[in-house]
Amino acid sequence: MVDGFGRRIEYLRMSVTDRCDFRCVYCMSEDVKFLPRAQVLSLEELATIGQAFSELGVKKIRLTGGEPLVRHDIISLAKKLGALPGLDEVTMTTNGSQLVRYAEPLLKAGIKRLNISLDSLNPLRFAALTRREKLDQVLDGIRVAAAAGFERIKLNAVVLKGRNDDEVIDLVDFARELNIDISFIEEMPLGVVSSHNRQEAFCSSDEVLERIQTRYALIASDEKTGGPSRYYRMQESDTRIGFISPHSHNFCETCNRIRLTVEGQLLLCLGRDNAVDLRAVVRRYPGDTERLKQTVIDAMQYKPKEHTFYQDDQPQVVRFMNMTGG
Repeated sequence: MVDGFGRRIEYLRMSVTDRCDFRCVYCMSEDVKFLPRAQVLSLEELATIGQAFSELGVKKIRLTGGEPLVRHDIISLAKKLGALPGLDEVTMTTNGSQLVRYAEPLLKAGIKRLNISLDSLNPLRFAALTRREKLDQVLDGIRVAAAAGFERIKLNAVVLKGRNDDEVIDLVDFARELNIDISFIEEMPLGVVSSHNRQEAFCSSDEVLERIQTRYALIASDEKTGGPSRYYRMQESDTRIGFISPHSHNFCETCNRIRLTVEGQLLLCLGRDNAVDLRAVVRRYPGDTERLKQTVIDAMQYKPKEHTFYQDDQPQVVRFMNMTGG
């Protein structure tokens, strides 16, 4: 698939649920209302859509949420997607809370890589950011996953000034200890938040990079993992440090991604509201994969050239990240 700007689309981020056992302050509201079951794609519908995308040339599918590991029977979906010809890999983004139980089953199901969200190593801060007191549970899950044998594991940390920016080096040290990667992310302006002022809390990737370089000499790398991270290497460590910078280093020019919400909305850009309803197609025309694929092909002309994120306190998109697909 190629969009109207000549970008080859090879990466689908597939949300399997809007539900989560955390309530992270930048991801959803405390009193979030989850979708009724009838509005959520079934696992069979998700598998059908995944098959269509693999036939259209998508090489990578990432399972997201919400928290994907709270979706009943998620392992069966991972197995079905992992068996699709043409896919190079199926990966997952998780908050880590269920990994003690699910790391081994995920690996056996064919999940090759994991991204695990971790914004703080301080129990009180972790509880404030996630609204849940589960840091030990997450750290245990990360360690179990690191020992399980995945091809690669990466931590994702959203950095907020005055909230966790002073923990950047501690998080790097933790990743080095476990020989896993870590990416630092600028907060996405999705949904209306009440816990902090986004403009005041904004911490740029350049600021994070400068902070890390007070401890470690970083060497720029041209390595890619299919997503928007810019990677750096350190001496005497296999840990890669990545930066995802939707504000300060716009990555739209090389965007190869589209997102599927658990409602079946094909989001053509993280920072825009334009979408195509794939749920309507799979439910009105069950089994008609060709019609589904043509709908996707037609949608590519609507993928915008770029997002526009402003550094003020107003969300550019009113949907929260748990509705978008992490």
